Amino acid sequence: MIDPTQLALYFAAALLLAVTPGPGIFYVAARTLAGGRAEGLASSFGTGLGGMAHVLAGALGVSAIVLASAEMFTALKLAGAAYLVWIGARTILAARRDGAAMLAGGPGAPPIGPRRAFREGVVVEALNPKTAAFFLAFVPQFVDPAQGSVALQFVVLGFVSVVLNTLADVVVAFAAGGIRDGAAARPGLVRRLREASGAAMVALGLGLAFARRPAG
Repeated sequence: MIDPTQLALYFAAALLLAVTPGPGIFYVAARTLAGGRAEGLASSFGTGLGGMAHVLAGALGVSAIVLASAEMFTALKLAGAAYLVWIGARTILAARRDGAAMLAGGPGAPPIGPRRAFREGVVVEALNPKTAAFFLAFVPQFVDPAQGSVALQFVVLGFVSVVLNTLADVVVAFAAGGIRDGAAARPGLVRRLREASGAAMVALGLGLAFARRPAG
């Protein structure tokens, strides 16, 4: 059983971290601007599920093994970086292709849809070793072995953090969706927003590619 006072402190700290702009928030915003609110919400829940994968891996000790191995850390971050860059490049190309089609009087390509956005969100977050490093550095500070199972406390606290992060992402999805809806009557602006969102995903991927393995 987690001490209520310790849980309250953890909740406050996790809430502050959840609303602080970071890669997850920027990814959801970019996904929403590219495909609309439905895709943004789906990606929010996808990244949440990917985050829970890191929580469970951390509780089982898998994340510690990955972070301790320079080769495994590098392989995971490069896979995640490549996936993000691929999604971003695909988004930019689709925006330009659809823009040209609409100028020619034809229909644009349909959005990728919530299901695919959800799957992409899961993969993006699951392949991010920085998320694993965050949980291993943050959660153990609030785990008390005297209160019972350390693994169970880790999972409970990690779940709280994931829920807060997901709620913050949902708010961002609604806000970015409103921006996209407001630009719906201006196809040129929508194309530029989609291109910018794709560029943001590429930038996130490049940032992940150059991420350093945590010391120790």
